[in-house]
Parts: sequence; C-alpha cells; structure tokens
Amino acid sequence: MNGSAPLVVADRVGKVYAAGTPREVRALDGVSLRIERGEYVAIVGESGSGKTSLMHLLGALDRPSSGSIAIDGVDLARASGGALKRLRAHRIGFVFQGFNLVPSLDARENVALAAHYAGVPRAEALRRAERSLADVGLSERAHHRPAAMSGGQQQRVAIARALVNEPALILADEPTGELDSRNADAVLDLLERLNAERAVTLAIVTHSERVYARARRVVRLVDGRITSDDTRAPSIR
Repeated sequence: MNGSAPLVVADRVGKVYAAGTPREVRALDGVSLRIERGEYVAIVGESGSGKTSLMHLLGALDRPSSGSIAIDGVDLARASGGALKRLRAHRIGFVFQGFNLVPSLDARENVALAAHYAGVPRAEALRRAERSLADVGLSERAHHRPAAMSGGQQQRVAIARALVNEPALILADEPTGELDSRNADAVLDLLERLNAERAVTLAIVTHSERVYARARRVVRLVDGRITSDDTRAPSIR
C-alpha cells in the first residue's frame, strides 16, 4: 500500500498437529498470504477451517510445520524464543473475545501491563496507558475496575491495551463475540477509525458476517486452505 515491505508474508504454510500419529490433524495446508501495512483484513471461516491456527501464527504464538511466515521481517521458523517474545511484546497487539482483563486492576493499570511487559518503566507505562485510553474515548473510566464497566467498555480497554506499545499489527480474535449488537457496532466503529485515521494494520479472525462485512479485505479459509481473497471498497458510514 505504501511501497514498504509487507507486514505479513506467508509462503505455502502448513501446520500439522500430532504429526505421524493416529491423531494427526492438518490444520493449514499450503497457505500463502501477504498483508500490507495499513490494511484491514478479516480472516473468516467456520469451526475447523484453520483460522485459529493461522491466528496463532500471525500472533507469533506458534511456528509453522512447513513453509515460512514472517511478521514485520521476523522469520518465525528461525527466530529464537526470545525474539518471538520481543515480537509479541513490541510489534503485535492482541484483542481477545473474552477481554482478558485482570479483575483486581483498574483500566489504566490493565493497559499499562502491556507496556510493562515490553520493558517500559512503571511511570511511563502508566502515562502511555492514559494516552491509549484517551485514544479509545475512555479517559473518564481510567480508574474503574472491569466489574464496574460494560462489556463494550471492557473491550475498548482491551483495544487500548493492544495499542499502548504502538504495534505494527493489531490481531483481534472474535472481538465482538461477547457483546450485544450496539456495543459490537461501537467496537467495530472504533477499529475502523483506528485503521482509517492512524493506519493501524488490523487482522480480525472471525466467523461473523457482521464483523467481516466491515473489513476492506476478506480472506476465507476452508479445510486449511484459502478459497477466496477479496478486496472491497471502503464502506460509507
């Protein structure tokens, strides 16, 4: 999109679990995919399609069984465990379906955790957390614990946490799965704005048409293979 190297380059990626045993499962079979910086991509498929395995690879949580995949220039098959940890801490932001907030911490402290794990001193991590919460419109909830917030607000805190280290890639796993339709639309509006205004690269893993209808590009998986890869014009809202 901008002439720089793609953020994600996957070449004939395979992922096999319990290889050589009666329980062998081939989750991914020859997947090739490129994601440019600043793209908004939805990776869709039914249960068992391989999208969760691909998500784990995109998040540097796993390595391919065959082929190669590079995230922001880091070859996952060759990288050390420490290099993968640094990649996850500094270059990838995660948004989970279940929010994954620490109940005993307030919103600011939850967001600051991600910066702390990346080696940022506590005072600076808290300052970054305040800026990140402002970015998602939650400054007034900075000192509220998760139990005092709605599901939509908790997911916005999770997005702020994903943004706090200014990652190259935001990876969202069913980000509206725990939300009602109003809060789901609000979260999708926020993700769309971050992509449009700040060129945040988004890869959303989902089976929900409500979610993938908002993406600029939809990659569909069936039985571990890409069956379609469609780019669409941005929606007018």
